[in-house]
Amino acid sequence: MPKEEIIDSVELIVESIGLVQERFLNIGEPDDFVRTPEGVTLLDAIVMRLQVIGESVKQIQKIDSSFFLAYPEIEWEKISRFRDLVSHHYDHVDHEIVYDICKTHIPLLIKAVQRMRAEAFEDLS
Repeated sequence: MPKEEIIDSVELIVESIGLVQERFLNIGEPDDFVRTPEGVTLLDAIVMRLQVIGESVKQIQKIDSSFFLAYPEIEWEKISRFRDLVSHHYDHVDHEIVYDICKTHIPLLIKAVQRMRAEAFEDLS
């Protein structure tokens, strides 16, 4: 059962990353998030999906605290901490940090999570 829960969480991460990438397509610079009401809406929507990713990471860590050791290229603790920031101190979320996460870290995260997903399904065979 725990393996299926991990796979479900990984799938939710993949889905959330896809939504982040889709919503980020028309953001060319950090200030695009704050220039217009539409930009603020995109910022809010992206931040909520980043929160979902962080919550999923925390759930996986609860199930298997060593799971992410096989994927050291990702700073899993920072993902969890960002989730906590969004959940408890939303007013401290900086649009420039969100831009950097989307531009720099999401492409790396999707590669790791796709590898993770492939290995998880391989283990079920």
